[in-house]
Amino acid sequence: MSNDGTSGSDFERFRITFFEECNEILADLEVHLTQLQEEALDNEGLNAVFRAAHSIKAGAGAFGFTDLVNFTHSFEALLDKMRDGEIDQTPQVADLLVRGGDVLAELVSAAQENRSAGPDFGADVLEQVNDLLGSGQKPTEVSSDADAQQATVSSGMGIWTIRLTPNADLFKNATEPLLLIRELRELGSLKIQCDRSQLPPLRKLDPELAYFSWTFDLESECSSADIEEVFEFVDDTCEIAIERAVSSEEDAETAEVPPEGTEVQPEVSLPAKSVAAKEAAPAGNKAKAAAASSIRVELGRIDRLVNTVGELVITQAMLAQELADLTADNERQPIAGQEQLANLTRELQECVMAIRMQPVKSVFARMPRLVRDLSGKLGKKIYLRMSGEHTEVDKTIIEELADPLTHMIRNSIDHGLETPDERVAAGKPEEGTIDLSAAHVGGNIVISISDDGAGINRERVLAIAIDKGIVLPDAHLTDQEIDELIFAPGFSTAEEVTDISGRGVGMDVVRRNIVSLGGRIQIQSQPGHGTRLNMLIPLTLAVLDGMIVAVGNQRYILPITSIVESFRPSPSQMRRLDDWTQVVQIRGEFIRIVRLCDLFNVENATHDPTQGLVVLTEVAGGGKIGITVDELIGQQQIVIKSLNDNFDPVPGISGATILGNGKVALILDIEQLAGMKATVPLPHDGDGPKEVDTPVAIVAAE
Repeated sequence: MSNDGTSGSDFERFRITFFEECNEILADLEVHLTQLQEEALDNEGLNAVFRAAHSIKAGAGAFGFTDLVNFTHSFEALLDKMRDGEIDQTPQVADLLVRGGDVLAELVSAAQENRSAGPDFGADVLEQVNDLLGSGQKPTEVSSDADAQQATVSSGMGIWTIRLTPNADLFKNATEPLLLIRELRELGSLKIQCDRSQLPPLRKLDPELAYFSWTFDLESECSSADIEEVFEFVDDTCEIAIERAVSSEEDAETAEVPPEGTEVQPEVSLPAKSVAAKEAAPAGNKAKAAAASSIRVELGRIDRLVNTVGELVITQAMLAQELADLTADNERQPIAGQEQLANLTRELQECVMAIRMQPVKSVFARMPRLVRDLSGKLGKKIYLRMSGEHTEVDKTIIEELADPLTHMIRNSIDHGLETPDERVAAGKPEEGTIDLSAAHVGGNIVISISDDGAGINRERVLAIAIDKGIVLPDAHLTDQEIDELIFAPGFSTAEEVTDISGRGVGMDVVRRNIVSLGGRIQIQSQPGHGTRLNMLIPLTLAVLDGMIVAVGNQRYILPITSIVESFRPSPSQMRRLDDWTQVVQIRGEFIRIVRLCDLFNVENATHDPTQGLVVLTEVAGGGKIGITVDELIGQQQIVIKSLNDNFDPVPGISGATILGNGKVALILDIEQLAGMKATVPLPHDGDGPKEVDTPVAIVAAE
């Protein structure tokens, strides 16, 4: 048992919850502080930053993280003065707050890992904050006798009487009065009286309700604002009365003596800011009632729920298949409710999968500051343009995106974009542009980073690769293959190692991290005009609407979102570029054909597209490919099972699923198929496709 009566397991659970909340708070804090560097925050933004700091301080105090409490106290005081308008939101203050946010994040990390951040860590930031607090205070203006009396009772040693009467449902809001009492005791000498008059007989006692109230006598030099701060987050669940008693002969002499016979009522001293907060409480309570509530759930439980619902979907599909076979054999009508069961199962699966989805905004929000810091160090002018921040991806993917994105942004800033003088000389604006976007394309999450810089210097890249022994001196590489060299282990074009780049691990780490997610990276570069990097990450944990197709005796799944149309081409539409490449002409476009039967060596399949079907599919970047199949079986919602956990990655395959008949079907990866080469040469019989006499433009992804 701990000193406050909680068991060790309970204490550890509370501790874990505290740090989970801290990580969420710090992410939100980063967003607001980044915004502060761009423009002044409104009252709502400043209040959000203040609440973040106060929440961390309150929790840190409960767990005894002294360093964190001490720093956050000053950080919070600075924010409070900014809220009151006593300190302006200047660029210098904004930079100081950003640095303070970094110190705060490191102190939280150190506390979570049970280590010390160092005796002097953050001391320089703390000193500047305290200096700003000292110089930024405005002199107190006394405009009336009442104001003078208020100023007198708000400072100096005195005795404060605080009455705390909780609402009955206090504990249902996860409020612990003991923590409030501990924080109050830090202000001075405290005497406590507990009122137990509302405590019912044991047989009628409800352990979830609050029955006690307290009266505190606090001897302290604090002001009423300091006391109000202790109860700031419970003022809507408790009745709080604060009054200051006469504490010395000097106070008695300055106090106004009422006429004889006048009944004296105790006066509650509340700062104007707190009074306004009290008056706003009814409106706030109404807003809270209408606001969406949330609950914190362990990720492992959600994983088990997702897997269970996935198995339910598969079982429902098997049941539907068996009922369909039974109905066909016995010429019976479909069982009533079967379609409704399928719809409810689909809705259940979509709801469960949505629990794991989160917008990429939490990761994108870190990038503006990275661009600002690096552009300042390198003397470059850069504008970061972001879109698709609300695109939702699986939580596990979001957690793995930060490092690859950081590396790619750094690479664009350091190696891609030119200095202002170089850009002007090249006829470009001084300010370079980086575009960061996210979108769902063809069943994949595509995150793109593009710049309008100089592009890849292929001659230099190839020379460095040869010098480092990455490629042979007599190698003949295409432009695309040369561009891919930047992902080679140990490759770097930096002439010296700096804190920005030049260690030869950046882009290699990016590719390795993305591949570990089952994804890949595409690179497109145009010398003099810029470079574009696309991260394509499969939806390995999402619901997929798929089209089941037959190729010989095998069944494959095509993502519905990738399919444009399907058709049976005529012989006149078919063309051959060489012994390996076949295209189909449709509405003036020549589209490359991918023959699944040859690519995967499927037996008993239709090799001639004019005897089967061509499924026209889209790939990232606007390209198209035609996939040959024997027939379309039908559309079905499927549960994706990743192959990477049990097998090596299979080119052209993104995952697998279990069909209603219990058989396994492989899910096709359209993006990989677009880049795969034929493994079997085309037939040369007289009925084969015609040769192309003149060059044609093939609409397909590079």
